[in-house]
Amino acid sequence: MAQAFQRKRDRLVGRLDQTERSIVIELMAQTREMVAPEQQAATGDAFTDLISTLGDSYDPSEVAERDPVVRRLLPDGHRDDQEAAAEFRAATERTLREQKTRKLTAAIDLLLGVPDNQDKLSFEVPDAITLMMALADVRLALGERLELRTDEDSEQLHADLEAMTGPDQQRLAIGLYYDFLTWLQESLALALTE
Repeated sequence: MAQAFQRKRDRLVGRLDQTERSIVIELMAQTREMVAPEQQAATGDAFTDLISTLGDSYDPSEVAERDPVVRRLLPDGHRDDQEAAAEFRAATERTLREQKTRKLTAAIDLLLGVPDNQDKLSFEVPDAITLMMALADVRLALGERLELRTDEDSEQLHADLEAMTGPDQQRLAIGLYYDFLTWLQESLALALTE
């Protein structure tokens, strides 16, 4: 059973059972799959390989047709200027994808490093920050799936979750994951600021 993180000297300590960890790991893996950059075949020449990752070009119509979750995790740098947005995306998207992929992978590895028969989690501050950042991306992805745009949307989701009713059972399930990850991320944030 999950317990909130608390600061214990230079570590953050909390509890997640194996099932809870498995859920968090799976949600992180799904998010990582969505943001991971496309792998380009290595040529064997280090300079050519480096240059091939710079200055990618992005067709605005392709970006507009992306999964809304990907668009949320990799937003336009300029909303009102498509040309500037394309230039910004060309300069930054691959790096942003790589950073998000590394953070999600590191967080998954942290959770996979906990023995199956152990519920206690104990992380140094840098690892706790990595986990918190990965949770932020997963929550963004789930929030987009839930179409949370306004405070009213969030309030309706919480009302549906409290009553465990609603027209869409899949939405309730995603909402429960979102709610759990929100609590977990908030727990980490509060422990970090103690």
